Amino acid sequence: MPIPEDVTGDEIDKDVRQELQSLPKTLAEDVAKNLVMVARLIDEDPEGAYGYSRVALRLASRVAAVREAAGFAAYANQKYSEALAEFRAARRMTGAVELWPVMADCERGLGRPEKALDMAGASEVHKLDKAGQVEMRLVAAGARRDMGQLDAAIVTLQSPELASNAVQPWTARLRYAYADALLAAGRQAEAREWFAKAVEADRDSSTDASDRLAELDGVEFVDALDESESDGEGDGESQGESEPEKPSQEDGDED
Repeated sequence: MPIPEDVTGDEIDKDVRQELQSLPKTLAEDVAKNLVMVARLIDEDPEGAYGYSRVALRLASRVAAVREAAGFAAYANQKYSEALAEFRAARRMTGAVELWPVMADCERGLGRPEKALDMAGASEVHKLDKAGQVEMRLVAAGARRDMGQLDAAIVTLQSPELASNAVQPWTARLRYAYADALLAAGRQAEAREWFAKAVEADRDSSTDASDRLAELDGVEFVDALDESESDGEGDGESQGESEPEKPSQEDGDED
C-alpha cells in the first residue's frame, strides 16, 4: 500500500521504535511507516488502517507492537475474533495487562457478555491503572446491558470516578454511559442531568452528548442549506411572472 511522502516512520512512539530495533534497519523503517498510517487512519478510515496493519503484520508478526496495532485495526472494523487473537498474541509477548478491557469488549462483540463479566472480575483488573479500571467498568456495564440487566448496568457504573467533579480523560465517556443507561431504564430526568454533565466534561467532542441533551430538550436543528433553498424558492414566487430563463450549465450540473 502506498505511503505518503510526509510519513518517515519517526512519528511512532519511542517504545515502539525500541521494539523495532530487533529488525534490520530497512525493514524496521517500513514497518514503522505502516504503523504510522494505522494510527493516522484508524478513526477516520478504519478500512484503510486495517490494510496498513496487515502489511505491518506480514513484515513483522513477532513484534508485540505490530500485533497490538493489528488488533486495534481489526477491532475498529468490528472483526472481533481477529482482534482478540491479535491482542492475546501481544499479551503473550509482553505479559502486560493493558489490553485486558478491550479483550473483554471483543468477547462482547462476539456475543459472549458472560465471558466479558468473568474477565471484569479477574485478578488482572487489579493490575490496571485507573484509566484501565474505568474502561473495564464501562465494558462490564455494557455486558450487563447486553444481557438485559439495566439496573445492574447502572449500579456497575456508580463509582467514585463517576461521582468526582474532577475531569479526567475518561470522565465524559463514563458520564455518557451512565446517562444512556438511565435513559434506557426510563429515568429521563436523571439521564438529562448526566448528559449535561457529560457535555461539561467532553472538551474534545468525543461523544454526542450535546446532541442527546438537545434531543431530550426537544431542540430541533434545521439545516442552514435547506433553509436558504426554501427562502430562495419563496423569493422566486413573490417576484411574479418573468421571462423564462434559458437553461444554463449549472442547471445541467444539478441534474
